[in-house]
Amino acid sequence: MLQIHNSLTGRKEPFRPLVEGQAGMYVCGITVYDYIHVGHARSQVAFDVVRRWLRQSGYRVNYVRNVTDVDDKIIQRARERGESVEGLTARFIAAMEEDFAALGVEKPDHEPRATAYIREIVQMIERLRERGFAYVGESGDVLYSVAKFEHYGRLSGRKLADLRAGARVEVDERKRDPLDFVLWKLAKPGEPAWESPWGPGRPGWHIECSAMAVALLGPAFDIHGGGMDLKFPHHENEIAQSCAACDAPFARVWMHNGFVRINEEKMSKSLGNFFTVREVLPKLRPEVLRAFLLSSHYRGPLNYTEDNLRQADAALTRLYLALRGVAPARRVESSAATARFAEAMDDDFNTPEAMAAMQTLARELNVARTAGDEKRASRLAAELVRLGGLLGLLERQPEEWLSARSEITGGAAEAAPIEDAEVEKLVAARIAARKARDFRESDRIRDQLAARGVVLEDGAAGTTWRRK
Repeated sequence: MLQIHNSLTGRKEPFRPLVEGQAGMYVCGITVYDYIHVGHARSQVAFDVVRRWLRQSGYRVNYVRNVTDVDDKIIQRARERGESVEGLTARFIAAMEEDFAALGVEKPDHEPRATAYIREIVQMIERLRERGFAYVGESGDVLYSVAKFEHYGRLSGRKLADLRAGARVEVDERKRDPLDFVLWKLAKPGEPAWESPWGPGRPGWHIECSAMAVALLGPAFDIHGGGMDLKFPHHENEIAQSCAACDAPFARVWMHNGFVRINEEKMSKSLGNFFTVREVLPKLRPEVLRAFLLSSHYRGPLNYTEDNLRQADAALTRLYLALRGVAPARRVESSAATARFAEAMDDDFNTPEAMAAMQTLARELNVARTAGDEKRASRLAAELVRLGGLLGLLERQPEEWLSARSEITGGAAEAAPIEDAEVEKLVAARIAARKARDFRESDRIRDQLAARGVVLEDGAAGTTWRRK
């Protein structure tokens, strides 16, 4: 039976959905103000595999993954670039979809955008006010009263007294409690705004997910997923809002994936130590990156290093070598390797063990082929391809895979040196694109130069460049 580690209880538990044969699943998606980085990719690949295995296990999955298309970071980035919020988010949503497709991340059943659920968000805030869990602060913003929710801190294991003790010395007079957070933010001049009972404004980040999850999955559903960094305060606040507004338990199982780390630090945009998927894919094949992201258990840390990428590439190549020249049987049979694979996946989606079962199967396939047992080799090849598909792997033809060369580096893929004259030409083209407000082309040129080892720096005096 499928066992899932539940962050809410801190232990693995048998998966028992609310409705037999069905699984409702909400995963926090991307805030679209920049390209997705490898840390984002890890989370989305991990939950893509969760969905695939639930489906393989016989569940009809309703998978919701949101898009945050309005928040402070988005507004600030649009202002910096002199473009509209809508234009900025449209570009990065398109880029996100391209990157996910390259990594084999299947589209969700629903991909709600926060700006399309303003009515539901306002209605949830109104219910929270009616029930005494929200109030209008002195600034005019609507705030959630954390102290009113008895079970606040249950997910993260934090106590209100400890949180208050660790709060900043500066007191925000606009709040009744330093831990209270914004549900509805009054708009400033020039910011996107929607009408509400409290005046023109926009939703806070936390309330967006609560309203969209309840609208599409109901006030109680099976699984809520996201990165470990979202456990507090984002997911903690989601629970407080949703339970208080709906008198329902919200998500029954909480799943959190671990961080991708570089030099023992979490990969993140705030730390500036991240690589975008677009930087690493020009020479690193997407399936290698996917295999690397699955090479460690989803709950543990994952070290992003050149050696680990090479190991993922070598492991995939061994599987493709085993399949080369063998026509998979039309009828797929199961061996002990399939049983081992299923046992691993039922044990909290243990992809490293599942991939080890695939390597064992590949060795058996090699033995059958060497012995000239074509029928057995054909059966084993079909089984191997089927197992790979459950992880989103082995979806290319072996000859195609083996004929392509992968030049792996720890960061962005390295390309041939570029002459100064060509750099100047591309910089001029980028400046022209920015003047024409063609930001897609501007970003493309910047990424092209970055892949060739050239860093652009935009300042008051114009654009300068230097080699890494």
